[in-house]
Amino acid sequence: MKLRTRLVVAFLIIMMVPFLMFGIIMLSFTRYRGALENNYGVTVTMDSITDSVKIISNSTQEIFADLQEQADEDTEVFLDEDYLEQVNSELLERYSFLLVRVDEKLYYNGSENDVSDLFESLPVFHEAGSASEASAYIGEDSQAFVRQLDVEFEDGSVGSVFIISSVRQIVSQTRKLFRDLLIAVAVILICTTLVMVIWIYTGVNVPLKKLSEATHRIKEKDFDFEIEVKGHDEISMLCRDFDDMRRQLKMQEEEKESFDRQSKELISNISHDLKTPITAVKGYVEGIMDGVADTPEKMDRYIRTIYIKANDMDRLINELTFYSKIDTNRIPYNFNKIDAAEYFDDCAEEVGLEMHEREIRFSYINNVEIGTLVIADAEQLKRVINNIIGNSIKYMDKPKKEVQLRVFDAGDYVQVEIEDNGKGIENKDLVNIFDRFYRTDMSRNSSQGGSGIGLSIVRKIIEDHGGRIWATSRIGKGTTMHFVIRKYTLNSSTGANQSKA
Repeated sequence: MKLRTRLVVAFLIIMMVPFLMFGIIMLSFTRYRGALENNYGVTVTMDSITDSVKIISNSTQEIFADLQEQADEDTEVFLDEDYLEQVNSELLERYSFLLVRVDEKLYYNGSENDVSDLFESLPVFHEAGSASEASAYIGEDSQAFVRQLDVEFEDGSVGSVFIISSVRQIVSQTRKLFRDLLIAVAVILICTTLVMVIWIYTGVNVPLKKLSEATHRIKEKDFDFEIEVKGHDEISMLCRDFDDMRRQLKMQEEEKESFDRQSKELISNISHDLKTPITAVKGYVEGIMDGVADTPEKMDRYIRTIYIKANDMDRLINELTFYSKIDTNRIPYNFNKIDAAEYFDDCAEEVGLEMHEREIRFSYINNVEIGTLVIADAEQLKRVINNIIGNSIKYMDKPKKEVQLRVFDAGDYVQVEIEDNGKGIENKDLVNIFDRFYRTDMSRNSSQGGSGIGLSIVRKIIEDHGGRIWATSRIGKGTTMHFVIRKYTLNSSTGANQSKA
């Protein structure tokens, strides 16, 4: 349940509690009214319940009327203790009792308590057969309402019959009523408050506790957990968002660890790649300094080797510089319309010279017609060819090394293939060779060098040209790299002289 809904429900419950309390009060009033009617024999209404004198007076009205009838018929009955006990038993049920006075002396006492003080406070004899229409109140310690019936006996003595009603009993009933009401109100308020507190606390604290534990674990870089939330309230949604953030942080942490590991490998490989040509350069320079190159032919071969090694180092440095631009997505491009036939002819001529220096057999086939245009960055496209060929040369394992460059028309595309006669790549590795830092043979690569970023640079450049690159290979026969670049048409989305950074 959403937090807003919880608050609305809590508000409605708080609004309904007074009505519930009012119902409890009415129920208590009904209970109190029943007790008064049963104990006092009166009909209780809202008017009568506020008049205590009227309640007490009405409670003994019926018995008092019977006493009046007996007084008219035979006053001697008031000297009969059995009759007096019978009347008194009825009065006791109404929290009253009977007193009979004869010639100023107490003849009958229906109370178990001492009534001497009360007896002295009773009204005097007025006239035989007279009766008080209203109750008289006797205060101080007695606190009683009195109804009086004066009678005259056959022997000439006079007396009074008193119905004494205790005020304390009425007060006790009233106090019990208010006590019950206060208890009911307190119980309702406490229970309502307790239920609301537990309900809202549980709905808010449980997910917050999970969030707190999750925050602590993330602080300790522990991402291997899951926040389980079943609700649909705002805090539950926050927990889900937090769990999504945890998963993203976990992925970022894993990527960071992988990147750090690959960066260490890259540094190691680069150190090896730089150390190899530097060692060769130093060796040939020392040979020149020591006079080993004592003939023009040797001198020319030493200098040419130094030049090749310097080019290898320059290529590696350029590759690292370009890699840093890939990592920040800031590769500079200068797209122009290029004649594919002429461009690849020039590339083949330049590559052929280098292959000749390395004593590698190079062949070139171009079936693209003159005038076939592509939109490309000439410098970056050349980097693609050099990286692919350089990668092929690095891992060739045959005495006679061969590289072939083929360019042909593929409909809407110009397709380029670079094939070597190297060791080949297993099928399981072909889908990964263009990933950053991926190397198919760790033991071979560690000896040959290789940063593992050359082919990832190639794929990035081709994809930025709107093309596609893939590889095919046969173990022991060699590997072929294929890539395509879309031809230029009037509907091309990339115009001439377009630049991208």
